[in-house]
Formats: sequence, structure tokens, C-alpha cells
Amino acid sequence: MARHPRIEYEGAMYHTMARGDRGESIFRGDDDRNLFLDTLEEAVDRTGWVIHAYVLMTNHYHLLMGTPEPNLVAGMKWFQGTYTQRFNALHRLRGHVYQGRYKAVVIDGDEKEFLDRIGTYIHLNPMRSGLVRVGEEHVRSYPWSSLPAFLSSPRKRPGWLKVSAVFWSAGIERDNASGRRAYEEYMEEKALLWKTRRGRKELEKEWAGLRRGWYLGYETFRDRLLDMLGGDQTGHKSTVLSGTERREHGESRARELLARGLGMLGMDAEELANSRKGIPEKRVLAWFIKRHTTANLRWLSEELNMGHIANVSAMITEVEKDERGKYRRLKKRMVKTLK
Repeated sequence: MARHPRIEYEGAMYHTMARGDRGESIFRGDDDRNLFLDTLEEAVDRTGWVIHAYVLMTNHYHLLMGTPEPNLVAGMKWFQGTYTQRFNALHRLRGHVYQGRYKAVVIDGDEKEFLDRIGTYIHLNPMRSGLVRVGEEHVRSYPWSSLPAFLSSPRKRPGWLKVSAVFWSAGIERDNASGRRAYEEYMEEKALLWKTRRGRKELEKEWAGLRRGWYLGYETFRDRLLDMLGGDQTGHKSTVLSGTERREHGESRARELLARGLGMLGMDAEELANSRKGIPEKRVLAWFIKRHTTANLRWLSEELNMGHIANVSAMITEVEKDERGKYRRLKKRMVKTLK
């Protein structure tokens, strides 16, 4: 069977998920789950993604995410590849962590019905898998989904998690104490519905498209997507991007950050090119751009004149790990250019 193409455009929304290779665990414990969330936060910082909901199971994960820029493929390549490297390093393993391609269902985020369907599916996943006992435990009791954060005050949530879209889809108008209580009651009602044979059948029918289809929306939304695939870009700022176009998109953001960094350092492109390969300014510039974009090591090596890509990687790692040493002030000043 042919693979579905990856559809990318500004403002797209997706349900993404991936399973462990051969059905094995991608999370062996809480350290791995925290590692995954830390890596997700870095991915959001690099790509500008918006995370609307998530759940981490034992051998798979689900995300409801938006891409203000058309960068799903480049971002997911970095995100899953980086988690794989870190997971393997932590457990002294080699090889694949994930099974094949991740799944990405594009969603009509303008329709409450479909957003609510995804949000409910993600937040009730632990219940469906038997990790939460319906009628005996609250749906919020599973700690590794976004639901506990949804029901907490905004001050206690990670900054990269945005609850407004899912709240809106469930008819919750405000993110205040009464709104959060209303959402919890709404999820408890869905859980009780699952407990009945008729209710379970109804919910499974709603969720079937999340596991088998390539889009979630009405026929008009499907037709818009098919127009994109067919080359009709009327009314759309982007469509399915080739590898070259995706690379250029990431590099345009990298050039913007390079210009900001040079301005902060009081340097110009000529000075950058003629300076030594390993000076602290170049190392921090490379770290800054790599952290906030999908530009690759070869691009950094060429644009910053830093030599072999293996050396660039080692320099970035050194800066990344340096919290209180010689790079600290430069890093802080560089990050301030984003504000």
C-alpha cells in the first residue's frame, strides 16, 4: 500500500503518534518520560509548534499539535531522532526506538467536533488501556498526559502546552477554576460513557478515523487537502513541500537568527568568515541557531566557517552542557535577541 504523503501548510493541525519498534517500550520509566517531554519542549522551541494535548503510554505516544509554519517533517525528524539518541545513550542501547514512520493525521482545527474528538481520545487513552480504572479512579489520575495540566492553574503548566483550543472544542469558554472543573466533569462523563457497552461502541466509532484515516474533517476540508496535493494552491500559503523546500524554509529562519546574533556580537559576515573556526562567539552562534531552528550541521559549518561537521557538533554540545562557565553570558545575551 502506498504511503500517504505528508501535507504541510501554515497553521496546520495534526494528530501524531508513533509506536515502539517491534511493539517494545519507548518509555522504560519516568526518567524516559521526562526525557521525552524535555525533548518535546526543545522541539517546540526550534520549530514554533503548538502542543494542544499529549499522552505518553508505555510503547507509544499521541500528540495534538499545530504548526504555525509548514515544518512538520523537519521538526519530527529532529524530535524523534534526538529522543532516540538520548534514549539509547541512557540505556546503553543501539538501533531503532520507533517502529517505521510516525503517523500524522491532518485535522480541520476550525471545527469543534474534530478537535474535541482528538482531545477526548488522547486524554482517555490511559482509561482505554486499563491504566485508569473507570468508576474507581479519576481520569486525571494518570500523570503522563496533559489532562492533569489542563486541570491545574496556568502557572503550573509547561509554557509550551496551550489548552485554549481543546477547551473551546468542549464548550469551555474560560480557563478559570470553574472552566477547569467543567472540563474535568466533561471528561468524567466521557469515561462513564465508555463503561457502557453502547457508549463504548459509540466512542470507538468516533475514534476509528483517528487510527485509520489520513485526515479528520468534513468533505470540504478533504477537498481542500486534495487540491493541495493536486497543485491547486489557491488560498493556501504552502502545500506539500519537497525536501529542498523544507530545507530552505529552515535555513531562512537560521539566516534571520544568524543576523540577530551577529548584531548582538557587533560582528558582520566578513568578520565571521575570517575569524578562527573555534572562537567562543562562533560556538555560541552555532548553538543558538541549532537550538532554535532545523538547520543542519553542514549548513552551520559552511555559513559560520567552523570546519568539519563533527567538530561543529562537538562544539555545540560543549556550549549546551556549559551552564556556569565561559559561555554563560554569551548564551544569555544571545537568547535575549529572541525577545
